[in-house]
Amino acid sequence: MARRSAPLLRRLVSVSSPPAPQPLPGHGGGLARRTVTYMPRPGDGTPRAVTLIPGDGIGPLVTGAVRQVMEAMHAPVYFETYEVHGDMPTVPPAVIESIRRNKVCIKGGLATPVGGGVSSLNMQLRKELDLYASLVHCSNLPGLPTRHEGVDIVVIRENTEGEYSGLEHEVVPGVVESLKFCSERVAKYAFEYAYLNNRKKVTAVHKANIMKLADGLFLESCREVASKYPGIQYNEMIVDNCSMQLVSKPEQFDVMVTPNLYGNLVANTAAGIVGGTGIMPGGNVGQDYAIFEQGASAGNVGNENIVEQKKANPVALLLSSAMMLRHLQFPSFADRLETAVKRVVAEGTHRTKDLGGTSTTQEVTDAVIANLD
Repeated sequence: MARRSAPLLRRLVSVSSPPAPQPLPGHGGGLARRTVTYMPRPGDGTPRAVTLIPGDGIGPLVTGAVRQVMEAMHAPVYFETYEVHGDMPTVPPAVIESIRRNKVCIKGGLATPVGGGVSSLNMQLRKELDLYASLVHCSNLPGLPTRHEGVDIVVIRENTEGEYSGLEHEVVPGVVESLKFCSERVAKYAFEYAYLNNRKKVTAVHKANIMKLADGLFLESCREVASKYPGIQYNEMIVDNCSMQLVSKPEQFDVMVTPNLYGNLVANTAAGIVGGTGIMPGGNVGQDYAIFEQGASAGNVGNENIVEQKKANPVALLLSSAMMLRHLQFPSFADRLETAVKRVVAEGTHRTKDLGGTSTTQEVTDAVIANLD
């Protein structure tokens, strides 16, 4: 997720200058980085329909928080809500049609059965809509103490191929074959994100020392794309070493681009370093559609105690909804929401258990609403 956009005065002053390229879905400019000038277009203020999937476990709690905050700040969005649960055999066609029509969705976690040959509905959505890039922004939040400071990592991973393509079969009893391949699309996305957000370095995470053909192809794609962005530093790191470096010196990383399985592990590790999955925003984007949800998948549906006590942390999904607002070209609303959430976290009065507090989801939501400018 990008940082706060430049103040209105700076935008007005910069109108005479040629507009910078528009950010990729879910991305914006940054105060400490290159300013991306937002140029309103006719019709931008028209309310937009957004598909909403409350999901399983804590999903209805945190998506409910998003709805309340959006209503409180009169954001120009309205929701088409659909009940989808992880134990369904498939995503209902009406849901796919809604996302195709609206082009944007925000969702709570969907429970994923383990083993048994049951498909993940999360994966069905990503494959059906070709959401090939997953983005998770792992950064320190002001006022929230962690073991490491100065962490600001964006993990971009391939989202539909390799292990996540689901292309596996049993050749003979006891022998399972899985196909792994990588696309250059995610490399292009990572470098374009780095350029538009004035990021300095892209690290490709791989296991090409063993997976010489599959991960070797991934590195070839990354190197080819990197050659077209000479202003961005490019390096490569074997996933084993990356895991160790991530927990010892995470501040060395900027943008990380990975195949899907490594990226899932890296993103959840990075989330733990800066405060946990409850504060990590994210999104899954493709050429035409985007789904915004909690960035780190671990614990995305919570547990029964959290659901019963209604103490789920809504911060991650609220920050993800700020990414969504930027994607919809409503940057001022995104700024208001992001600022309010960070104020609540920094003040420390209203925090859920995972952040060391005792607050309920509703108490945190009310605090965010009270801090809206």
